[in-house]
Amino acid sequence: MNINWYPGHMKKTKDLLQENIKLVNIIIEVIDARIPIASKNPDFDQLFRDKKRLIVLNKYDLADPNMNKMWEEYYKSKGWSCVLYNSTNNKELRKLDNAIADASKEILERYKKRGLINRRIKAMIVGIPNVGKSTLINSLAKKKSAKTGNMPGVTKGKQWINLANNIDLLDTPGILWPKFEDEIGALNLAFTGAIKDETLVLEEIALKFVEKMIGMNKINSILEKYNIEQGEKSLDILDNIAFKKGYLINNSEIDYLRVANLLLNDFRSGKLGNITLEQIGER
Repeated sequence: MNINWYPGHMKKTKDLLQENIKLVNIIIEVIDARIPIASKNPDFDQLFRDKKRLIVLNKYDLADPNMNKMWEEYYKSKGWSCVLYNSTNNKELRKLDNAIADASKEILERYKKRGLINRRIKAMIVGIPNVGKSTLINSLAKKKSAKTGNMPGVTKGKQWINLANNIDLLDTPGILWPKFEDEIGALNLAFTGAIKDETLVLEEIALKFVEKMIGMNKINSILEKYNIEQGEKSLDILDNIAFKKGYLINNSEIDYLRVANLLLNDFRSGKLGNITLEQIGER
């Protein structure tokens, strides 16, 4: 399977990041809590090595609670701030505000010692497409400051957003990296929707997802959801879902695309339960 998606605007975004690093004090990096490895751009650690970092494990409500705690502790052990967050729940906004304020304390103290009492913190928010970055920004800004949508890569240019607590936030488009050298990571991105479905063969992605669930001993989440039997082969599960749901063409041929859309959408929306696809030290 060949998964390789790097639109031209993403290269421009990387160039934009490099141009603006000197303007900011803090990097707020948004990661999908279900795939903390695959959704973390490996270029960022080098690009932002000298900057204060706040890791936002977004969509934690869709991930395994025990794994959430382990990943939070892992990032904190690296000297970074970290917060579990659900960008679709405005009730959690205070938690994010507090995390940003805590990450800013040291910088504000340095400003204070230099007599820069009213100096504003400059933060830059980064993340790959479809990790919930724009929704998070809109919540922080209390208005539709950034264009949002369910499709990856909808934010096209940079913009500064004034926040409370003397913080200015620089938004940037989502950015992936040029090559998916790790097929496992590429598939995890496809499972969660970080890569546009239109660029993929969804029937194959759905089958790979079934195989992933079997390998993780999580296949019961699928069997129980659709009230089906497992069968001998991975493909049997897609077949059984089709027969259970009546997803047939001319009452005989299985509509695998419809099955794939159902299965992947149910996973992405949390209808299969709280699932984390990656463990610390996995790759």
